Amino acid sequence: MSDWKKGELGSWKHTAGEWYGNKDDDRGLQTSQDARFYAISSTFPQFSNEGKDLVVQFSVKFPQQIDCGGGYIKIFPSTTSQEEFGGDSVYNIMFGPDICGTSTKKVHVIFNFKNKNLLVKKDIRAETDTLSHVYTLVVRPDHTYQVLVDGTKRESGDLANDWDFLLPKTIKDPSSKKPADWVDNAKIDDPADVKPADYDNVPKQIPDPDAEKPADWDEESDGKWEPNMIPNPEYKGEWRARQIDNPDYKGPWKHPEIPNPEYVEHKDLYKYDDFGGVGIDVWQVKSGTIFDNIIIADRLSEVEAFGEQRFPSSSREAEKTMWEAKDKAKKAEEEAERKRIEDERKKQDEANKKEEDDDDDDDDDEEEKSKDHDEL
Repeated sequence: MSDWKKGELGSWKHTAGEWYGNKDDDRGLQTSQDARFYAISSTFPQFSNEGKDLVVQFSVKFPQQIDCGGGYIKIFPSTTSQEEFGGDSVYNIMFGPDICGTSTKKVHVIFNFKNKNLLVKKDIRAETDTLSHVYTLVVRPDHTYQVLVDGTKRESGDLANDWDFLLPKTIKDPSSKKPADWVDNAKIDDPADVKPADYDNVPKQIPDPDAEKPADWDEESDGKWEPNMIPNPEYKGEWRARQIDNPDYKGPWKHPEIPNPEYVEHKDLYKYDDFGGVGIDVWQVKSGTIFDNIIIADRLSEVEAFGEQRFPSSSREAEKTMWEAKDKAKKAEEEAERKRIEDERKKQDEANKKEEDDDDDDDDDEEEKSKDHDEL
């Protein structure tokens, strides 16, 4: 565990949670305190991914129905201090889901490039239910990538296109501007189309021809009766000349571009010379997230085999079945509690009504006694 933010870091549990496929094999690191930072890491022998695929995979579960918090991991260089590992630490790659409210439900893929953290420009959807999900990132030497969720491709593309690693190859020529006489209106008014002389004589509204003065209308007290106004079906709106093709139209003006003098080609966007550790550095409003099955390798087939060994499809089905049973029991318990409260309310309403009836009877007896006394 890190010493970063002393006194503000939450503690961890080692558990499979309340639903799982295998109670022992599915144990992972679980956040355990609400509204806390978390920072924990592990190192491994330093390596570079030069000339090889880089494959990162882990599983994460949000049994607490997370409202706001991270579920991602960070892979960092060997120079990063574990004792100081946290939000300010340099990392190479940040990968995994981030959930907050209804607006943020995405998978982060962030690369550190020249000391800048670059966010993916695509919106990659994260899973938000309470079951375990496996997130996989593949980065290849040909500058392509893939993001998989539960083994299914969720996004892919080219590093240079989907992150702002490099400045654009070309820029708009600062010495060029649209000519003053450039015609970019595709249509113009037809000069031969003339507004009819009586066009403006047609009113927007007319008296309702079906309206009838009420039989009890009194003009002395109600004033002069006038029918309601309704839209005039003959009214054609404000007159506009017919549009025709503009013979002088030159099309949209395109700003000429020139080579960007600040552009620098980079052939190794995918490569990091130094990987040395992996860590979890998150903030959580509501704790309970479980991280497990982290693997970093250079072959997707190896990672897939590891995933099937550590968290096979049978365990996923068993976890889902267990969750469904607990969810059903929870809903039955909630329904029983709702019914108990409703029954208690009805009993109280009946008791209150009986008490009111008794009070009414006592009032009647007092009224009778008072009447007899008056007669005497």
